[in-house]
Amino acid sequence: MLAANSPPDASHVVAAPNANDPDEIEYHRLLLDDDIAEKEVLGWMDTADAFSKAGGGESRITLNLKIQKRLDVIKHEYEDFVERHPKHVNARLAFGSFLNDNNDQDGAFKQWEEARQLAPANPAAWNNLGNYYGQRGPATNAFKHYEKAMELNPVQPVYYHNLAATIYLFRNEAREYYHLDEQQVFDKSLALYRQAIKLDPDNFILFSDYAETFYSIQPPRWKDGLEAWTEALKIAHDEIEREGVCLHLARIHLQLGDYEQVRTNLDVVTNANYAKLKNVLTQNLKDAVAKQSKK
Repeated sequence: MLAANSPPDASHVVAAPNANDPDEIEYHRLLLDDDIAEKEVLGWMDTADAFSKAGGGESRITLNLKIQKRLDVIKHEYEDFVERHPKHVNARLAFGSFLNDNNDQDGAFKQWEEARQLAPANPAAWNNLGNYYGQRGPATNAFKHYEKAMELNPVQPVYYHNLAATIYLFRNEAREYYHLDEQQVFDKSLALYRQAIKLDPDNFILFSDYAETFYSIQPPRWKDGLEAWTEALKIAHDEIEREGVCLHLARIHLQLGDYEQVRTNLDVVTNANYAKLKNVLTQNLKDAVAKQSKK
């Protein structure tokens, strides 16, 4: 489930700049610097983890200071650029994403709000502000901002995904805001998920988020959940994703009393990372079969 922790819209990309525009060349260079720094930091973290597992490496405090120093360089580059180019919307959006990624949500909000005011027809600014309100509240502000993003760009699946997840997570607020009962709130969220899937049919994470919503709906819609996970299985990219879906299918078949299907799905799961959950479901299956035999 995303929403409250959803990533910002991909509002900027490192593409070839206009060779005749020195400002865009500088902005392009800034994005490249940001990208290089991010890869360096991830590399340091991976190396630190490897050394830590081997019983060595630099301390966590030293690593954090090293990372902060590297990121401060990029932050200062952004600050310098937006000070000299305060009306550069994409730079504001990119700077906000950088700050958000580095746990400065209030700083990110300031940049995104500046971008929204500079370019009120830019859907990325509205979406990113929706993410902020989804995390900080009020949720109704998140609804409003996602809706505006969808209005401005009705073919961007992430906007539908974000609104669907936010409505699902903040059902009480959604009931009051949209004047719906609980079942209608669920239906609205599911309809938004389905629209997102229609626009991005090969997105496994999106499909998984959609399928997981059925666990919390009361009364349970197990057959709808089964259909969703069955469709998710078709677009799983690798064995880890496929085995994960099989665990979900086993869980739902258990609820439906289809014990043979539970066994079939559990037999597929061999990854050690899933062993604990597989064991739990296996025990639940044994308990269910034993309870049935006593009737």
